[in-house]
Amino acid sequence: MENFIVSARKYRPQEFDTVVGQSHITDTLEHAIAENQLAQALLFCGPRGVGKTTCARILARKINEKDGATSEDGFSYNIFELDAASNNSVDDIRELTDQVRYAPQVGKYKVYIIDEVHMLSSQAFNAFLKTLEEPPAHAIFILATTEKHKIIPTILSRCQIYDFKRITIEDIQGHLRKIADKEGISYEDDALFLIAQKADGALRDALSIFDRLVTFTQKNITLAKAAEVLNILDYDQYIKIVGLIHTNDIPNVLVAFNEIVKKGFDPHIFIAGLGNHYRDLMMAQNSSTLNLIEVGEKTKAKYAEQSQKWTAQQLVDAIEICNYADINYKSSKNPRLTVEIALMQLASLTQEIEGAKKKKFLILAPLVKEGAVQKASEKASTVHKENSKNISEVPEIEIKKAKEPILKESVKSSFSIKEAINKTEELQVEEEIKEEELPDGHFSETDLQKEWKHFLKKLAREDMVTFNAVQNFTIEKAEENKICIRYTSESARVEFEKVSPQFFNDFKHKFNNYRVKFDFEKAERVIIKKETKRDLFNKMVEVNPLLKDLQELMQFDFN
Repeated sequence: MENFIVSARKYRPQEFDTVVGQSHITDTLEHAIAENQLAQALLFCGPRGVGKTTCARILARKINEKDGATSEDGFSYNIFELDAASNNSVDDIRELTDQVRYAPQVGKYKVYIIDEVHMLSSQAFNAFLKTLEEPPAHAIFILATTEKHKIIPTILSRCQIYDFKRITIEDIQGHLRKIADKEGISYEDDALFLIAQKADGALRDALSIFDRLVTFTQKNITLAKAAEVLNILDYDQYIKIVGLIHTNDIPNVLVAFNEIVKKGFDPHIFIAGLGNHYRDLMMAQNSSTLNLIEVGEKTKAKYAEQSQKWTAQQLVDAIEICNYADINYKSSKNPRLTVEIALMQLASLTQEIEGAKKKKFLILAPLVKEGAVQKASEKASTVHKENSKNISEVPEIEIKKAKEPILKESVKSSFSIKEAINKTEELQVEEEIKEEELPDGHFSETDLQKEWKHFLKKLAREDMVTFNAVQNFTIEKAEENKICIRYTSESARVEFEKVSPQFFNDFKHKFNNYRVKFDFEKAERVIIKKETKRDLFNKMVEVNPLLKDLQELMQFDFN
């Protein structure tokens, strides 16, 4: 049986024109060789798996081939590779500098490739400085590193630096497509795109994932199998759960989330991915930003279709809710509940409130009409008297079994926030009255601000989390019987909605005004100005005017 060779080795480029995604490097090196302007100290830096060592090997071979030597002449013995991670001492570098002095027997140059050069110790770097600054004419040093910032400046100044970039998803996908076609492997383009995206710009990582999938799928790579092997949530799962969120189907949203958790996915990764999905939906709403979504063409079409069901404001609010849950996930005592609350809040964004303008005005117990309690009392007394008759006078009644259940099983299996709100209002109602009959006691802007400050002080004592979310809200009397509340973010508004009924009811009761309406408006931006010493002093003077005389007497200057 032949030994298996991984794709990263089997398809390692042997020429500059086969290197993937680094044309700015390969073109420069080819021109330098052709015009005999190649530096003797080169530094290749960039992420892992992007072709640094590959380009170094090709360069080492090319510079000797230029002088007429061939591989049969044995010039490959002029290429020396050193792993600085395991040979990082001063003695290793001194041994290297001793070898550099001897000229090659075949070919013109001896090429030293030092990989992971940032792993050298400070003493080793210092021992290498002189040789690197004035190398022999026959020596060329190629240093490779993934962490350029760890190399001392004196080494950087002696090298010609080449920055390798991350390979684009499209380039990796195209390279995988060529290999699959050559090996006779069937595939889905979206599956190759997912592999390229998972590789994060490293072609070597992409080829390693590709080999694993070929073995698992028996040369039939599909998107579903790729997502299963890579243990990632594919786009279809996010599209499905966002579809349920849009229809306000909270039970099935929570069930779908539970299935995702059962498969072993971290809820934190899920909520972060959901936020990215909403971001991609926003990009998909405009054809000019559609290309900013890093997915396959088929998936782009799905994004574009789903994005039309959402408004731009809903998507912005959804991103804020996901971001808020993402930030507070680790600090939460119940992280899963944090995600579930976020999902319910997302579902409420699309909740339809029918007839909001025609909503009946409801009045609580303290405002029932005069006489209502008396009538109810008289009625209760009459009923009590009728029921107080001798029980023996009541004839015996034969109870027959019902042929059918009296209470039929409800076929409705879902619930919504809208229904919960309606039921709550029905429980609170004692009597409905017309709008013009509602009391509308007068209140001033000062009264409003005073009540708001009192509410914040109370909130700070009882619920610090909600207080931190709403402390930067602004409130003002827009017009008669209309109050405008400006909130800073959608997540902060969601927090305020937990306690807003308490503030609204207390305000209405205190000023006997049940016609007042509270409108929400998102503030453009809240800029908190830091108080200066002068500002603080002016506030103190308002409390005690004698401080002004003291300042003038002491000739104290705040500047």
